[in-house]
Amino acid sequence: MNFALLIKPASADCNLRCDYCFYLDRAALYPETPLHRMSEAVLDRLVRSYLASPQPTHTFIWQGGEPLLMGEVFYERVTDLQMAYGRRGASVSNVLQTNATLMTDRLARHLRGARFLTGVSLDGPAHLHDAARKDMGGQGTHARVMEGIACLSRNQVPFNILTLVSRHTVSHPLDIYEYLVKGINATFLQFIECVELDGEGRAAPYSIAPDEWGSFLCAVFDRWYASDTRRVSIRLFDTILAKIVTGQSLCCTAGTDCRQYFLVEYNGDVYPCDFHALPELRLGNVMTQTWEEMAGSACYRAFGARKRHWHPDCEACPYLRFCAGDCPKNRVGHTGGSAAARSHLCEGWKIFYDYTLPRFERLARTVRETRP
Repeated sequence: MNFALLIKPASADCNLRCDYCFYLDRAALYPETPLHRMSEAVLDRLVRSYLASPQPTHTFIWQGGEPLLMGEVFYERVTDLQMAYGRRGASVSNVLQTNATLMTDRLARHLRGARFLTGVSLDGPAHLHDAARKDMGGQGTHARVMEGIACLSRNQVPFNILTLVSRHTVSHPLDIYEYLVKGINATFLQFIECVELDGEGRAAPYSIAPDEWGSFLCAVFDRWYASDTRRVSIRLFDTILAKIVTGQSLCCTAGTDCRQYFLVEYNGDVYPCDFHALPELRLGNVMTQTWEEMAGSACYRAFGARKRHWHPDCEACPYLRFCAGDCPKNRVGHTGGSAAARSHLCEGWKIFYDYTLPRFERLARTVRETRP
């Protein structure tokens, strides 16, 4: 089995207080201490055991909360351990997702030297970003994020942008796109839908409606298709093209099995998914269980199978091959365990695919013709 690790070395701890963030509630998993930081012992065991797993590639994804709360020395230690425990012939890659407000020149130089793929959370221009992404004092953080981006740029660290599309921003697709592509010269973009549902399927106030999501994606696609298909990479669009050209899924939401990675908490606890870090889904701990034991557990197998338990109507949908019923977290009633429910965004996805799929097919033909 090939798997990646999504690691939260500072757990849900963060120096910001974004309106839509659900991670802060995850601190309730570990109430025994207000400060959560991965120890040297857990880091050592984590790196050593993962690099010993018999797979050709090993991907460490460092996330939060805010992973830069760990400081510069932590990530220098990460790469030292990877060098010490790496196997000949196996590749190692690191991904860091950050709000960039704690970026330093020393850390940026290390990220460049160690070839970390760095993602920065930015929701667009200041008036949109600051509507939800605030610090502990309730102030907008756009200026501080831009300082972090400037630090990355002067140290020649490539970065991509992750934009959460919420009720605050969903009606401004072109403002966001133009700002990211022309304003800060970003060429790798990822748009994440903001959807949080309770056990009855009710959406949180900051969640987007299905038609809003569909309209947002259509507007972004039109702008991208007009002139940027060869220079701007948008993860969702890349995933759709890959599915058409190769039949492969580039991300877990487009696949039919949720067992793509393990989530590792600061203390070594392991869960099957970032969105399902629940006590009843705890698979074990890196200090006491092997990856093989956790991967083979009945809990993990059952969790992976949930992805295919989509709504009965999905079977006849022409777009099932692209969304695979959508991420279970977006399915109405997901917290109540109803994996076979319909996606909250179903109608939005249909709007998007109805509008764009013929042009995706044309792009796919071009890709096939130019492949060696």
